Amino acid sequence: MNENLTLIWDRCLQFMRDNLNAAEDHSDLKKLENSFDLLFDNVRPVSLIENNLTLLVPSDFYKEYIEDNYLSLLSAALKKNIGKGVKLWYSVMENKPTGQEQPITMNMKGKNIPTPKVQEKVAPAFTANLINPFAAAPATPKVNIDSNLKADFSFENYVEGESNKFAATVARSIAKRPGATAFNPLFLYGGYGVGKTHLGHAVGLEVKNAHPDKVVLYLSSEKFIQQFVSAAKANKQTEFANFYQMVDVLIIDDIQFLSGKKSTQDSFFHIFDYLHQNGKQIILTSDKAPVDILDIQDRIVSRFKWGLSAEIKSPDFDTRRKIIVDRLSRDGIVLTEDMLDFLASEVKTNVRELIGVINSVIAYSTIYKSDLSLDLLKETINKIAANQKKVINIPYIQEVVCDYFGIKREQLLSRTRKREIALPRQLAMYFSKELTNATFAKIGEETGGKDHSTVMYACETIKDVSKIDKELKKYVKEIGDRIKQ
Repeated sequence: MNENLTLIWDRCLQFMRDNLNAAEDHSDLKKLENSFDLLFDNVRPVSLIENNLTLLVPSDFYKEYIEDNYLSLLSAALKKNIGKGVKLWYSVMENKPTGQEQPITMNMKGKNIPTPKVQEKVAPAFTANLINPFAAAPATPKVNIDSNLKADFSFENYVEGESNKFAATVARSIAKRPGATAFNPLFLYGGYGVGKTHLGHAVGLEVKNAHPDKVVLYLSSEKFIQQFVSAAKANKQTEFANFYQMVDVLIIDDIQFLSGKKSTQDSFFHIFDYLHQNGKQIILTSDKAPVDILDIQDRIVSRFKWGLSAEIKSPDFDTRRKIIVDRLSRDGIVLTEDMLDFLASEVKTNVRELIGVINSVIAYSTIYKSDLSLDLLKETINKIAANQKKVINIPYIQEVVCDYFGIKREQLLSRTRKREIALPRQLAMYFSKELTNATFAKIGEETGGKDHSTVMYACETIKDVSKIDKELKKYVKEIGDRIKQ
C-alpha cells in the first residue's frame, strides 16, 4: 500500500475519532471509541486514483455498518484530508472470486449498488407445485396471524455486553431494514440460556412496531416439524408451503433439531429459498455453529452461511452485573455494590439461571419480609444450590448428550448404527463410565440393553480417537463441561 495513502487514511481515522458524537459521560465515550476502533481496525485503504478511494473490508457487514453509523463522519474526514468530490468504493473480500476484484460503489449520500449474490434457483418441480395465494390478487390483505412474540423480549430489556454486543448490533441493524441488509439469514448460536431467543424476538417486535403490515412469525423448530408432519399426513404440503410464503420475517428457534429429518429439511430448504429470493428476513437460532450440526443437508448448511453467523457466549462478570441491576430495578430493588458483586460472581453459567436466582432472592425477601443484605443473599444462594444440586447419573448424562446433538433419547437407546446416533451413544457410554461408578454391564443395560463388550469398545474408542481427532476432542470437552456445570 502506498505510504502517502496510509498517512492520509490515518489522518482520516484520527479526524473521525476526534469528532465522535459526544457521550453523556466519559465511560460511554470510551465505549464509543472502542467500538470505532474495533470496526476500523479491519478496514484498509486499497487505492486512491483520481479522487476514487477504495476501501478493503472483510465482509458486507462492515460496509453496511459504516454506511449506517459513520457515513457522514467519514464523508467529512475525506473532504478535509483529500478534497471535495471524493468517490468512495468498497472492495469486499468475501465477494471476490479468486484473482478478481469486485468493488461495490457508494456515493457520498449513502446510495449504493448492492453486491450481487450467487443463489441457486428453486427447483422447477417445486416451483410448479407452489402457488403464492397473494400473487394473483395483490389487493387481498394478508392473513392476520399470531406472531408468537413475547413483549418482554424487547431490545429495551436486552442487556448488552462483550459476550453479545456483536450479535445485538447486527440484530438492531436488521430490525431497521428486515431483508434489506447483508445479514440474511442471521444465524445466532451459543449455549443454553445466553439470550439467542430474546434477540430473535426483539427483532420481530421492532419490525412489528415499525411495520404493522408485515407478517412476522416466531416458532420453534419442533413446532415447524410437527406442522410439516401433519401437513404431509393430510396431503397438504402445498398449503403448508404457501402459508410460509407470506411471512416477511421468519424466526425459527433451535434449528439444530432438523437434524436427521430429511423430508422436513427438503421442505425447509424450498421455503428458505423462496423467502430469501423475495427479500424476506430469516433469523435462526441454534446451540451450535452451522458446520457442527450433524445430519443436515449440505445445501442447507451452505445457506446458513449466506448471511451472518454470530456467536453469543455466556455473559462475563460485567454483563451479569448489568443484568442484575436491570432486572431488580424493574421491581424497585436497589442493592449495595458488594451485594451486586457477590451475585454476579456466584452465577456464572447463563442468563436464564441468573434471572432464576434473582427471582428467588426477591421471593425470599418478600416472604420473610426482610431487607436485602449480603448475609441474606448468601443464605439464599446456599439454599438454591442445595436444592438444585445435580445428581450425575446415566439418564442425566444421556439427556445432556441428546440435547447437545439435537436427538431424542429413544434414538440414543435404539439399535440404529447411523453415525449421527452411534457417536452420541458412544459418548454417553464413555461419560457414564468416567463420571459414575456404574459397571460396563450396568451402562449397557441402561443404554438399550447393549452388551458390556460394546460399552468397553465405545469407551476405548472415544478415549483413543479424541487424542488425535480435533472434532471429537471438542465434543468431549463441551459435553463434559455441560454435564458438570
